[in-house]
Amino acid sequence: MKVGLISVDGRHFPNLALMRLSAWHKQRGDDVEWWCGFTRYDRVYLSKVFTFTPDFDTVIEADEIVTGGTGYKDYRNLPPEVEKTAPDYSIYPQYPWAVGFLTRGCVRHCPWCIVPQKEGWIRPAADWEDIKRPDSREIIFLDNNVLASDFGLEQIERMGGENVWVDFNQGLDARLITPWTAELLSDLRWKRFVRLSCDTSEMLPVIEQATAYLLEAGIAKSRLWAYVLVKDVADAHQRVLALRNMGILPFAQPYRDFEKGEPTEEQKAFARWVNRRPVFQSCAWEDYRKSRR
Repeated sequence: MKVGLISVDGRHFPNLALMRLSAWHKQRGDDVEWWCGFTRYDRVYLSKVFTFTPDFDTVIEADEIVTGGTGYKDYRNLPPEVEKTAPDYSIYPQYPWAVGFLTRGCVRHCPWCIVPQKEGWIRPAADWEDIKRPDSREIIFLDNNVLASDFGLEQIERMGGENVWVDFNQGLDARLITPWTAELLSDLRWKRFVRLSCDTSEMLPVIEQATAYLLEAGIAKSRLWAYVLVKDVADAHQRVLALRNMGILPFAQPYRDFEKGEPTEEQKAFARWVNRRPVFQSCAWEDYRKSRR
């Protein structure tokens, strides 16, 4: 069987589903490659993570076309035999790290998040040793709320002191950072940032307390980083300034709904101001906004 793969969102980040599908097919002797418009395939997989990504509208020559992913509002899991297959990292030679989930699901029900609908309540997914690549010491974890899981905390404790560099790139729940969990986190080797989330103003005092615990545990302030959801720009502006005063680097994310709603021009401009570090450090938001009129 000749199999083609299409990451509709592009190849800026490894697509875990496609890597598992590639490995599963190769184990069965199938020929797998990134889709090429000049080739006819027995089967082509299209994976789409984001609802706002434009659909793939090129003609595909294939006997069977399979689509999947949140971007297609398809919340099904891969077949169990595929889900348990180790990813095929050879299709992403430019990325030298492992990706995976210690846990799936979440205990929260944030209205802007699809995880509760897609994955349900939090549950174990894999041991960290099973996610690590044999040829890399770097791991990017995609967990949505690892600190809410006893299993997740156990995995973090077991990784403490190990020669692996980690990144929980979906953000840690500051409400669950205690002196004890801060100590567990301080024992990890961080690939870059300790990522938090500040989606509402109510999170600011929580993040301030969590930050105090993290600093006391020995995590450098330069590693503290926070996602900032941008719906009301004035509210997001207050959060961004408060985070900066705490020594936390903010990263603004304009809100998009699940019906492909585009952020406003003001939301996008605000995100550009925050995320362009030299501009953010040297120019006030009011001045930046005036300069763009």
